[in-house]
Parts: sequence; C-alpha cells; structure tokens
Amino acid sequence: MEREPDWAEVDGYLVSTLVGEDPVLDAALAANSEAGLPPIDVAPNQGKLLNLLARMCLARNVLEIGTLGGYSTIWLARAVGPSGQVITLEFDPTHADVARANIEGAGLADRVDIRVGAALDSLPSIAKEELGPFDLVFIDADKENNTEYVRWALALSHPGTVIIVDNVVRGGHVSNPDIDDERVKASRAVLEMIAAEPKLDGTAIQTVGSKGWDGFAVAVVNE
Repeated sequence: MEREPDWAEVDGYLVSTLVGEDPVLDAALAANSEAGLPPIDVAPNQGKLLNLLARMCLARNVLEIGTLGGYSTIWLARAVGPSGQVITLEFDPTHADVARANIEGAGLADRVDIRVGAALDSLPSIAKEELGPFDLVFIDADKENNTEYVRWALALSHPGTVIIVDNVVRGGHVSNPDIDDERVKASRAVLEMIAAEPKLDGTAIQTVGSKGWDGFAVAVVNE
C-alpha cells in the first residue's frame, strides 16, 4: 500500500539532497538544545534559502531582528562574505551568549555584531550610528512588533533592499480575521501594512515541513 507523504520526511529528503551535512551548524543546534533554548530555529533548508536570497541580492550589510542561538545568523554571515557585516538583535542575554559562542565556533565573529536588548531600543541606536542602509533585513523576533520592525527596516533601507518576515501564516490561522491570538493579529497587520505601503512590493508564501505549517513574507523596497 502506498504511504501518505509526510511533511517532515520530505524536508529530510530535501535537506539531505540539497543542503547536506554541516558539522558547524549541527553543533550550533546541539549547543542551543543543551542550553535549553526553544527549538524554533529555521529549518536547514530555510536557512539555506536565507543564504541564497542574501547572495542573490549581493548583500554585504544585513540586519537580523531575533538572533536566538545564532543558527540563521551563521547562514547570513556566510552569505555576506569576509568584507560583509551582519548586525543581529537579541532580547535575551542568555540566548545572545549562546549565539556568540556558536558564531565564534563557526569562525564568523569578525563579521557579526550582536546587540543585546529590546530591538525597538536598539534600532534607534543603529540609525543614529548610521550603520545602514541594509541590503537585507530578516525579521524573526516577537511577532507582536512585526509592523514596527518593518517600519524600521524601511527606514534603514535603500531601493532594492529585501525584507523577510518569518512565521506569518501561524498554522493557517492568518486567514481568520476573528481569531483571538495576538500573534495572528500581528501577522495580518504586517501583511496589510506591506500591501498598503507604496515603498514596498511584497508577497507571502505558506510552507509545510519539519517546522509544521507556517510561512514567510518577502518584500523589496521600490525605487
């Protein structure tokens, strides 16, 4: 009898075929688990997608909002190359310490700047220090502030900047305007904000896989 396909099994096949083994990234995930960090890192094939998108837009200056243990940061830091920079913002000092060790273990500490504290406090400092404009912004932090994060991403951008917002589908609940969940409401708000903002052109893709049913939005800053 033919088996029903399984999302995680398909992800396993895609990762083994197109991503392959990576001891550095495996070690980072193991360190995150040992430190008790929540297992909410992007999947390996999603990490590689971030890397490819950064390379496609020739990103050299990247902003990441939400570091966790640095797994996605490593993918982005590899993409920007030795002359590039990733500034990554993390609220939790323990998470930031784990990320710092993982990034050092990956040999990428010289191209990553970890800022600890609430992102909405760090972003004005980044603007004041004139560290932008950024070529790519990856937003994967507290979902309730996504709209503000996109506004800041736009303020720190140039024409052609790519902005990615993770986890916007919320198990399919994003299509339900009546659901009483702040993260779902925030996902609807950020998608509607992208649609209404004349300086942005964006879309969203729903995904299934080892991380369940979710998706991401991607937008580009218009000329």
